[in-house]
Amino acid sequence: MAFNDQVNSAKQSTMRFFRRLLIGILIIVLIGALLTFLSTQLAYSEGDRAGVVSKLSKKGYVIKTHEGELNVGAQGQVGNMANNLWAFTVVSGDEKLSKEIEDAMTSGKRVKLHYEQRYLKFFWMGDTEYFVTKIEAAQ
Repeated sequence: MAFNDQVNSAKQSTMRFFRRLLIGILIIVLIGALLTFLSTQLAYSEGDRAGVVSKLSKKGYVIKTHEGELNVGAQGQVGNMANNLWAFTVVSGDEKLSKEIEDAMTSGKRVKLHYEQRYLKFFWMGDTEYFVTKIEAAQ
């Protein structure tokens, strides 16, 4: 009888150890997932860039994102002055903002784009780390 009690006690303590280990691993994975998600949503820096929108396209095989380029070079460039293009991504799901940027591109007017630079991004969020959140007419 005593031997069976020892075996049962050993089994119970082993099961208790593995249960605690599994719970610990799950907690670490959940904290890691939460920190990863937060780092994709929090802005590392934010600011404005002004220029003329030279490109806006919808890219992606399955998940489509709006990618664009802003020419922030000198106004009225002549000769061999190189364009200074800044690549950006429009915040996912903001069709109104995409339409406003497309209208600015078609008109050729200077605009000011407000952006957030994110700590981390997943591949389905866009090509760049700069996410445009607002557009204004530049003066």
